[in-house]
Amino acid sequence: MQRLPIGPLYYEYSRHNEPRLHIHSGETVVVESEDAFSGQIRTNDDRRDKVKLPQGNPQTGPIWIEDAEPGDSLAVTIREIKPLIGQCSTRTSDPRQLAEWLGTECPHGTHVCPIRDGQIFWSDKITIPYAPMLGCIGTAPDWGVPTTIPAGIHGGNMDIIEVCPGNTIYLPVFVKGGYLYLGDAHAAMGHGELSASGLEMPAETTITVELRKGKKVSGPRIESPTELMAVATGCPMERAAAEAFAKLILWLEADYGWDRWRSYDLLTHVARISVGYYAFGTVAAKIEKRYLQ
Repeated sequence: MQRLPIGPLYYEYSRHNEPRLHIHSGETVVVESEDAFSGQIRTNDDRRDKVKLPQGNPQTGPIWIEDAEPGDSLAVTIREIKPLIGQCSTRTSDPRQLAEWLGTECPHGTHVCPIRDGQIFWSDKITIPYAPMLGCIGTAPDWGVPTTIPAGIHGGNMDIIEVCPGNTIYLPVFVKGGYLYLGDAHAAMGHGELSASGLEMPAETTITVELRKGKKVSGPRIESPTELMAVATGCPMERAAAEAFAKLILWLEADYGWDRWRSYDLLTHVARISVGYYAFGTVAAKIEKRYLQ
């Protein structure tokens, strides 16, 4: 099994970077990644220095997938996400949209939490179940170079908790080789990532990458053992929700033979949503597979 260690920290999904790893379809690899703070916070006394390092969410990659071409897609199954240093960290600072109600006098709030025995020790009294996920995973577009801050049709900073072990992420291929990047691992995160920081950690992620030749997808999709999810990003969030539902309906029509209007009716009654960072408007529209008989 190949391993891709932490190397250059990339803050863009760029086709212009030299691939650091070449793999074939079906190969399983281990990818190490730095945390969203680029390693600046390791103790409660550390501070995020945006003057020294303004970027966030560094990625490891790119990974070149042999025979991947525009119009294909990648199916990336997450096998495992392990903490690299046995801890995670978070911070609170700018309350952004919440300031209207909470005010602006928010303390910095650097907070480092040990991880052991399947638990995150948030305080002496409170533990949070270890539920790792990737905040960022994506491919390189064929024009422009998106940063690791917003999400888009290439994937990117989706911050959807279902990008987690046991699930498969489907991503479009825009350029030869695919140029897959990943990073921004969280030990856990609530829906909406309220303070713009999850429980961030450097991580070791084991993935299996399969190439789907000629299987074009219009944006990120997620499949769990029990659910299908279509992802969209945009503001206002209600537009992203509408797009995610529409993409899920078209997925059911194309791959499962469902009439789109019948799907529209069914989703009205059984669909669920998952929300990424609330300020970016990322939404996953979900349906349980048991309804697709």
